[in-house]
Amino acid sequence: MLDSLNSLMGGFSAALTPGNLLFAAIGVLLGTAIGVLPGIGPAMAVALLLPVTYAFDPTGAFILFAGIYFGAMFGGSTTSILLNTPGESASVIAAIEGNPMARQGRGAQALAAAAIGHFIGGIVGAVGIVLLAPLVASVAVDIGAPDYFAIMVLAFVAVTAVLGTSRVRGFAALAIGLTIGLVGLDPISGQPRLTFGVPQLADGIDVIIVAVGLFAVGEALWVAAHLRRKKDEVIPVGRPWLSREDLRHTWKPWLRGPFIGFTFGSIPAGGAEMSTFMSYVTERKLSRRPELFGKGAIEGVAGPEAAASASSAGTLSTMLTLGLPTTAIAAVMLAAFQQFGIQPGPLLFVNEPDLVWTLIASLFIGLVLLLVLNLPLAPVWAKLLQIPRPYLYAGILFFACVGAYAVSGQPVDLIVLLVIGCIGFLMRRYGLPVLPAIIGVILGPDAELQLRRALQIADGDWGTLVSTPLSVIVYLVIAVLLLLPAIRKVLASRRTPPAVQDEQQQQEPADR
Repeated sequence: MLDSLNSLMGGFSAALTPGNLLFAAIGVLLGTAIGVLPGIGPAMAVALLLPVTYAFDPTGAFILFAGIYFGAMFGGSTTSILLNTPGESASVIAAIEGNPMARQGRGAQALAAAAIGHFIGGIVGAVGIVLLAPLVASVAVDIGAPDYFAIMVLAFVAVTAVLGTSRVRGFAALAIGLTIGLVGLDPISGQPRLTFGVPQLADGIDVIIVAVGLFAVGEALWVAAHLRRKKDEVIPVGRPWLSREDLRHTWKPWLRGPFIGFTFGSIPAGGAEMSTFMSYVTERKLSRRPELFGKGAIEGVAGPEAAASASSAGTLSTMLTLGLPTTAIAAVMLAAFQQFGIQPGPLLFVNEPDLVWTLIASLFIGLVLLLVLNLPLAPVWAKLLQIPRPYLYAGILFFACVGAYAVSGQPVDLIVLLVIGCIGFLMRRYGLPVLPAIIGVILGPDAELQLRRALQIADGDWGTLVSTPLSVIVYLVIAVLLLLPAIRKVLASRRTPPAVQDEQQQQEPADR
């Protein structure tokens, strides 16, 4: 505990330097603007900035990325509340209660509840990183290849079977990502895989190109195919302030949300979407006025938004200590670590202590900056929505091409970018989630490496994959995740009276 606090103080001394403060300020400003603009998430922004930060100091680059991460969480709630258009996936729940409040003329109060909730959730989450991340890292040192492979399989299953709306679509997206991750030379035999005779693909497809293609190009093509000529109507925003009645209904959700968010954000089955949903369900069950939910209950904004910010901190904790990304932005940040030759994992706190603790300290500084910026500047962010979308996405495509070409300076990368962008467009067209594909590209090669390493150590004995207590526990969790929907259906059918079941069976042919 004392060692962590001393390291954190050292991190503050480095984070408060003028250069790092500038990176933090730029990051939170960019992140907030990115969160405000619908369809542009923090993962896309960080992916676009990866080539630009090649020449940066790693510490400054990650402070910038972290500012974008938390800033997008703040900004995403603005469009959810004002326009019922989530600017970021974690802000979907905010639209359920925030937009009815805005239609009632209480948009300013909803924005204030979201901003303060994000601040409290982020602070609690950052404290959780300080207290728990070194402990998790010390335990993770003893994790072997079978354990790592099991955890990666859990990440694959979790993001496809738990977070997605359809298991089939989730696993299809994961298969696309794993296939892209196989492109290149086999790490053991050296045989080319899926290179189609193109020598430039021998080293594989860079994660930056995949991320930019799926997020930026795919989103731009999708928007171009559904471009609206009529501008969205912007709801005016007044002074953000909360009455005593509002504070009475929000202070408990502000405190409950961070603990839900950090817990779900830290595990592979977590993420901001799961965290905000669980917080919303909790607040609805604990509320003394559940009849207001769906009609503009302010606690339905405060709790989930606090959970979303704390979930971001939990995601960073897992990525730093285990090297496992549980969200798209964490996956892109993992690629950023690899870009600088740094491997997140149990030894990160030992090999790169200055970088880690400066990054953690910058989270506290960035959250303060975000609260100061978001309360008075909410009307300004709302006006950004008036930018014509053709100009907006034309700029995104330009920077996407520049970023992809800067990776290796090969024209073939632009062709690969366009192909992956078309894949991203088709994924949106057929409802395939992008997150499993990104997780497959990032973790697929690592999972293959850990699987081969485990089998080599055990002379090809597949039983080694379930030879440790941790791996057995993880596979049991995977089995529960896969069987849970079937168990729920069985339990629901048993609870349904026989007469109702007969009536439903009689209605089915008529409905058909």
